[in-house]
Amino acid sequence: MTCDTPTKAAAYFHLENGGARCELCPNSCLIPPGQTGLCRVRQYQEGYGLVTTSYGNVSAIALDPIEKKPLYHFYPGTNILSLGTFGCNLRCRFCQNWHISQSTKAADTITPQAVVQMAKEYKAANCIGVAFTYNEPTIWYEFIWDTAKAVHAADLKNVLVTNGFISSGPWQELLPMIDAVNIDVKAWSEEFYRELCGGSLQPVLDNAQTAADYCHVELTYLIIPGHNDDLASLEGFARWVRQWLGAGTPIHFSRYFPNYQLDIPPTPIGIMEKAQRIASEWLDYVYLGNVEIAGASHTYCPFCQALVIERSRSAAPRIYATQGHCPDCGMKLPLIIGT
Repeated sequence: MTCDTPTKAAAYFHLENGGARCELCPNSCLIPPGQTGLCRVRQYQEGYGLVTTSYGNVSAIALDPIEKKPLYHFYPGTNILSLGTFGCNLRCRFCQNWHISQSTKAADTITPQAVVQMAKEYKAANCIGVAFTYNEPTIWYEFIWDTAKAVHAADLKNVLVTNGFISSGPWQELLPMIDAVNIDVKAWSEEFYRELCGGSLQPVLDNAQTAADYCHVELTYLIIPGHNDDLASLEGFARWVRQWLGAGTPIHFSRYFPNYQLDIPPTPIGIMEKAQRIASEWLDYVYLGNVEIAGASHTYCPFCQALVIERSRSAAPRIYATQGHCPDCGMKLPLIIGT
């Protein structure tokens, strides 16, 4: 299925001398006629104004474990229909999905109604809804808006896996339709964001705080040796999460591997373990990803240290919690578990 009629973009205004200023994200791109913004998918077309060229354009679609997003405290053990498009509003030199985030092309297209129908057909496989992921989903704003409404109407869940680099207005308008987000905090310095990502940290932090007022929030932090693994950064990140999101907010430290334009060696396991120790002084749930360390992805009760959820790469999680309560001490934990 193809769609030749351009879809009007959200969040922009016309310029007197032609073209438009996009206000979807903090890049605030000035887009002349016939050109696109930095994300490559928002284009000014004469006769239409600013349009999105990626509406319904799918780079990948799959049924994934919810833990793969990663979301560990949001319906653990379930699956979610996951899809993404092409393009991104950042230029991370270490991008793990650069084949789709740093390119655009025409692929198969899908309608919001077809996405919902597919998710409903997967209900027998314990599918709880739809995740917008793989590339940066917020540049797919118009398609997500329409699809998320249809998903909620079908009594299913919406998930975003995002870099959080979006303007506050569009973000606040979208959040009432979102049930959970994983926000990728790239580092703990504006310099890192500017030099390695082409973005800014503060909008991401502001949007994480806003999201916490609407939905379930987890954070991911990819640890890159020599760039964002220093004590001040790790402790600063953990302290900020505790102060503004709460000690019960799950965070995921992910191990870096060489990719795209960054070819330094992978993150040593010792640095990953150090990050977990430092953050655990401030936070109750600190997980390690892309590592083979026993217990690094388990959930433990912060009150009595009982094993609450046991995870492995080869099997579905074993959940010992009862309706979100610790199996030993009975304390209510920040877990959203289905009945």
